[in-house]
Amino acid sequence: MPDGTNKTIRLSGFNKSKSEDIARHIEELIAAKAAGSAIDRRTANWLADIGQNVHDKLSNAELVEQRASSSLGDFVAGYIKRRSDVKSGTRTAYDQVRLNLVAFFGYDRPLRSITANEAAEFREWLQAEEGQAENTLRRRCVRARQFFTAAIKAKLIDDNPFDGMPVSVGGNKEKERFITEAEARKILEACPDAEWRLIFSLCRYGGLRCPSEILCLTWTDILWDSSRIVVTAPKTAHHKGHEQRVIPMFPELQRPLLEVSERAAEKVAPVITRYTDSSQNLRTTFNKIVKRAGIIPWPKPFQNLRSTRETELMETYPAHVVCQWIGNSEAVARKHYLQVTDAHFEKAVVTMTEDLVASQVASKICKMTQTGEPAKTTNPEKLNVLRGSADSFASVTSEEITRPGLEPLQRIAGKIANCENGGQQGGQNCNDLQLIIDVWQMLNERERSAIRRIIQAVHVDVRGR
Repeated sequence: MPDGTNKTIRLSGFNKSKSEDIARHIEELIAAKAAGSAIDRRTANWLADIGQNVHDKLSNAELVEQRASSSLGDFVAGYIKRRSDVKSGTRTAYDQVRLNLVAFFGYDRPLRSITANEAAEFREWLQAEEGQAENTLRRRCVRARQFFTAAIKAKLIDDNPFDGMPVSVGGNKEKERFITEAEARKILEACPDAEWRLIFSLCRYGGLRCPSEILCLTWTDILWDSSRIVVTAPKTAHHKGHEQRVIPMFPELQRPLLEVSERAAEKVAPVITRYTDSSQNLRTTFNKIVKRAGIIPWPKPFQNLRSTRETELMETYPAHVVCQWIGNSEAVARKHYLQVTDAHFEKAVVTMTEDLVASQVASKICKMTQTGEPAKTTNPEKLNVLRGSADSFASVTSEEITRPGLEPLQRIAGKIANCENGGQQGGQNCNDLQLIIDVWQMLNERERSAIRRIIQAVHVDVRGR
C-alpha cells in the first residue's frame, strides 16, 4: 500500500481470468493513489460496475471512497425525492412503505445486510401490525422490492431480498358490490346538491374514475352537439395514446350535466367546482350520502360504481368498445371489474326453465299431431282431453321438435297471431288455435305460462310488421 502497510483483499467465487483482471485494476488503484493521480478510464468504468461486496473491500483497504450512503433510510428517502416523474398519490404510497421499512429494520440499517428471510418477516410484521388485506400487503412489498431493485442498479447491493415474494395483485371478490338501478335512484335523491348528483352519475353511469377524472373535467370537454364527453385520464396519461378517451353522453348523464351547466358561471371552467384537488377525500362525504339513502356503504365505493357500469355495458356492447369507454384493458376488466350479478342468475334460471317447458310442451303437441291421441300424463286431474283436429300440424315432425330453441312452438304461435289478425289462411289457422285449446287442458301451469310468453312475444312481432 502507499503508506507502507500490507493489507489483504480476499475475493472468492471468481475464476482465474476474472481474478487476474481484478488484480490488474487493484494495481492501477494502488499506483494512482501513490502518485496522487486519477485512475484510467478503464478502471473507472470497472469500479462503476462492480458489486457492493467488492467495492466495500476496496473502500476498507482505503483504495476508493465509500459509495453514496447505503443505509436503508437515506437511500429510500433519496430515491423518493428523485422520482419527480410520479404522481402525488404514488409518492404518498412510496412514503408509506418507507415508513414501514424504517419502523421494522431501522433507519441506519445497511441495505446489503437485509436478507430474504428478514424480508419475509417484514411482510408478516406488516400483516400483524396493520392487519392489511392480502392485496395491500402485496402492493407494499412490490414497492419495497422496487426500492431494492434501484439499489442494485446503483451497485449498492447484489441481490434483492424481496425477489420471489408474491406481489401480483388479484381481484378481491369479497369487496365487489353491484349497485342496482333502484339503489342508484335512492342515492341520487339523497345527494345534497346538483354537483354531487353529477359526481355520482359520472361514476355510476359514465364509469369515470373519482376523483381524478371527474375533477379534470371542464365544460369544453362536454361536446353537446355530438353527445360525447372527452375524459382526461391522469392515471393512464403516462401510456402513449391513453391520455384521454371519449365516452358517449349516456342518457343518465344528460340531466345532471344540464342541471350543473345552467348554474355554471363560466363555460370553460371545471365542471365540478366544489372540489379542486384530486387529493381531497370525497369518500367520507359520499358514504354519508349513501347512509342518508338508507343503504349500507360498501368497500371501494367509487371503483365499484365503475365496475357496476362496466358490467352493465358488457351486456350490450362488444368488450373492446366498453373497455375503450371505461379506460381499461379486457384483462384488467376481467380481473378487477366485471361482476356476476343476481340478474345473471335470474336470467339463466328463467331461460333454462322456458326452454325445458317449451321442449316438454312441443313434445306433447308432436305426440298429439302424429297419433291424434293426447300424450299420457301422470297427473290424474288431466285425463279427459278433446282430441280436435291435428291435420294442419302434419308438417311438424319429431326432428323439428328436437332442434334447439322454440321453433315449433313459435310456428304455432305465429299461426295463431296471424289468425287473430285475419290472415289469408284464417280457417286453417283457427283449426290450429283449436288444437292449442285442446292441448291446453293437459298442460300444467308452468307449461301454460311458457306458452303464454311465447305467444305474446310472437303476437307483438306480428303486429309490428
